[in-house]
Amino acid sequence: MTPVPMDRTAEIRGARLAWREAGSGDVVLFVHAFPLDSRMWAPQLAAAPVGWRFVAPDLQGFGASGVASVGAPLTMDDIADDVAGLLDHLGVQRAVLCGLSMGGYAAFAFWRRHADRVRALVLSDTRVGADTAEARAGRFSLAERVLREGSRAAVEAMFPKMLSPSTVAHRPDVAATVRSIMESAPPSAIVRALYGLAERPDSTATLPTITAPALVIVGEDDAVTPPAEAERIADGIPGARLVRIPAAGHFPNLEAPEAFNGALTQFLETLAPVQG
Repeated sequence: MTPVPMDRTAEIRGARLAWREAGSGDVVLFVHAFPLDSRMWAPQLAAAPVGWRFVAPDLQGFGASGVASVGAPLTMDDIADDVAGLLDHLGVQRAVLCGLSMGGYAAFAFWRRHADRVRALVLSDTRVGADTAEARAGRFSLAERVLREGSRAAVEAMFPKMLSPSTVAHRPDVAATVRSIMESAPPSAIVRALYGLAERPDSTATLPTITAPALVIVGEDDAVTPPAEAERIADGIPGARLVRIPAAGHFPNLEAPEAFNGALTQFLETLAPVQG
């Protein structure tokens, strides 16, 4: 899998933000999962439909992006405001926002803070609830391990649950890509994001306020945010459409890119073109 070259950077809210993009036209902005970076969106950038500009930033501390405040948690509100700042830099008023896992949590925050800038939402393999006390404790414990042992501690803890058994058996290239991206994440970025994830709010009350068109996608074999979580989100957003992708785990965009891209393209075709 060859990623689109990283050739764009800008100072956004006090940090150097880097992004990849492909295509031209109306914007879809992709928000990556934890602890990956914009390389996870390579199959989507490579298949941007005519009339659409796909933009995939590295979030603060990940990939080629810097940080605005060393040591501070990377909150979902921070990510939302960084995305808004990037849209300002691009001269884009409204965009389709596509978030997977942590990117989905950030999409809820973006809706709460910048609803007027949301043309549509694509929420993939995410959940609406806040962390339980047990989950929060697990994140703090993992953060301590990462500080002691480095990024591999996070890979060892998370990777076994990420992919469908079918992907592991038949798509070793995808498994290798996911592992490689995770291992490349700086320990400091992982720790900042873990603390930000732990403090994110419950977004259940946000769902019925979402008036933008919404597509919810989930891998049938997702063991991290199972299909029941996706059903809860789709049931809570008025008019939302749910797509379940067979033989895919937590990263259906990588594990089954043809199905993911097909669902995304079909959804985008329902939106009236609006430049800018």
